[in-house]
Amino acid sequence: MLRGVVAITLLGLPAVSPTHQAGPPAVSVNERVRHQDIDGFGVSQAFRRNELLKALTPEQQREILDLWFDRGKGAGLSILRLGIGSSPAGSPYDHMVSIQPEDPGGPDAPPKYVWDGDDNSQVWVAKEAKAYGVKRFFADAWSAPGYMKDNGDDKNGGTLKPEWQQAYANYLVAYTKFYAREGIKITDLGFTNEPDWTATYASMRFTPEQATQFVKVLGPVAKGVRLACCDSFGWNEAKAYTAAIEADPQARRWVKTHTGHTYASPVDAPLPTSRPTWMSEWNPNGNTWNENWDDGSGYDGFTIAQAVHDALTLGNVTGYVYWLGASRGATRALLQIDDVAKTYRVSKRLWALAAYSRFIRPGAVRLDATAADPALKVSAFRNADGSRVVEVLNTGTAPVTWQGVRGRATAYVTDNANSLTPSQVTGRTVTLPPRALTTIVMR
Repeated sequence: MLRGVVAITLLGLPAVSPTHQAGPPAVSVNERVRHQDIDGFGVSQAFRRNELLKALTPEQQREILDLWFDRGKGAGLSILRLGIGSSPAGSPYDHMVSIQPEDPGGPDAPPKYVWDGDDNSQVWVAKEAKAYGVKRFFADAWSAPGYMKDNGDDKNGGTLKPEWQQAYANYLVAYTKFYAREGIKITDLGFTNEPDWTATYASMRFTPEQATQFVKVLGPVAKGVRLACCDSFGWNEAKAYTAAIEADPQARRWVKTHTGHTYASPVDAPLPTSRPTWMSEWNPNGNTWNENWDDGSGYDGFTIAQAVHDALTLGNVTGYVYWLGASRGATRALLQIDDVAKTYRVSKRLWALAAYSRFIRPGAVRLDATAADPALKVSAFRNADGSRVVEVLNTGTAPVTWQGVRGRATAYVTDNANSLTPSQVTGRTVTLPPRALTTIVMR
């Protein structure tokens, strides 16, 4: 969305010699053209992944928390996505237990909620995130409990029974109140995850029309929280859900953030709304643990950097939430935890996301940016404190020199050998290495 015209400041103007005018700058940023505001970047640790973190030593736990949330040592993430459980009591690892694991006696019976103050190991990480400064907590439900659904199971799809709609809405609101009791304000609330996909784990189907209808049940009782919808399986698929909600004045009133995933289709254009949009879940396909930056596997760090760039510039997303922060085995999470050996490993995927999340802060606005060389993927942002951030992903095989960097600038390089390593900016000139992501911060 375009913002109002402000005083013109051009970054990246070419250095001019006394004898001749230089050619076009490698990168140009125009503050007169403004795009979306930024809500932040985040991760999820749903499906009890924090139990793996709990298995490590306190020192290791702190190191991982720093890698996620610290702005000096790690990614400085600003959104934490929580999973609202739906499984019966006593469920095994990977099954998020419901706050009402048993049928209370029907949709009109008094609820029988159970709160253990832990919530599938998520509460303590939420408290830690808050201590680091995180303010956006996105609670999302993969399914209603099985007794509320037509298939009698919180897994394997199925749909919400019409007579349980109000009880399910109240159930979701109760979840936010339990977190408030723990000192965590749930700022964003979702009632469905991949409603167009039937999974063997917790899942529940909604058509765009059914989701629109349920929004009108949940909205009036979800006080003080921003409703998010609908976390479709793919970005193109999410457009139908967004369009249905936008076409209904009542539903549109309640949904504040439109969300989509990028498994079935990548971000290629904005969702059909002027409201904030989040790429709320994705990681690439892959069958091994991979720590590399650029190996052509499709699940290396370079792939993540390209995906974040495309989401910001093609989709105008205001938030980007990665799946997952950490997991075990052949995971494409940012980190791998071995809860038996008590070790963890860090992938370049973390540093690809961190190159954006550490420096582009909530409240920033994306500025118009162009590159003279088509090998450069460029995006630019102005933070609320006045600092500017220019992200340049050099997809080519040769370095590019950018002359005319304005202000007091610091560059950070992420590639095979570097993870946000400071790089020198000399005489308003910075070198953009090949197959690397360079983050330039100007104050």
